[in-house]
Amino acid sequence: MNYQFFAKTDPGRARSNNEDSVAFDDSTALMVLADGMGGYNAGEIASGMATAFIKSELSRWLSEAGDGAPLREVRRAMEICVDNANLSIFNSAISNTQYSGMGTTLVVGVFRNDKLLLGHIGDSRCYLYRSGALVQITKDHSLLQEQIDAGLITPEQAATSSIKNLVTRALGVEEMVMLEINEHHVEAGDIYVMCSDGLSDMVGDSTIAKIIGEKTGLNELAGQLIDAANGNGGRDNISVLLAEVGGTTEKRGLIARLLGK
Repeated sequence: MNYQFFAKTDPGRARSNNEDSVAFDDSTALMVLADGMGGYNAGEIASGMATAFIKSELSRWLSEAGDGAPLREVRRAMEICVDNANLSIFNSAISNTQYSGMGTTLVVGVFRNDKLLLGHIGDSRCYLYRSGALVQITKDHSLLQEQIDAGLITPEQAATSSIKNLVTRALGVEEMVMLEINEHHVEAGDIYVMCSDGLSDMVGDSTIAKIIGEKTGLNELAGQLIDAANGNGGRDNISVLLAEVGGTTEKRGLIARLLGK
């Protein structure tokens, strides 16, 4: 498989600063998105530390390990890098009173051939768009999601809840954190959408699917998604990280030969 990536972030219409952070590495098919929290710009520090640390350390490991590294080893490398990032943010928070209590959500993905190892902490999300359908493939670590799971409220009621942003898990808040990792099968034509809640709270899944279904380039898609969130109020920072899956290089080579190219 081959992959194309594009990321865009925007402060939205209600905030002057941006506490979201996004990063990706083409050479190792790695993508990272974080949404920070904390006063005095501490959220911006936390999310920036998370994406910079994980991109640097995990991309280095992936490059050295090569494409043949077993998925269990990739999974373990993800866990170790996130643990180290968590400790780095946590130690910075306890050693600097200005950053006390800072933390961040996290979504991190690694493509390996026809598999995606996807890890997340908090309520930033990843969606899969395949064959015209959009599916959320992460499950929020939030009080609201726990209430939905317990049958206390419906998803429709959750959409207007006043506790949308109360996460039950965050990077850097405690000395230890659990990264939830799931493995997904990847198909040519898939589009994966990582986003902060500045998108998912402002734009419904059906609208996200409609925008992606227009099949424009990734940069145009990212811009349209952010415009839609801002058009609905833009009450939070908005970040989008897109990954599109192409066919194998062998298939592309055959098509090129058939076309005489």
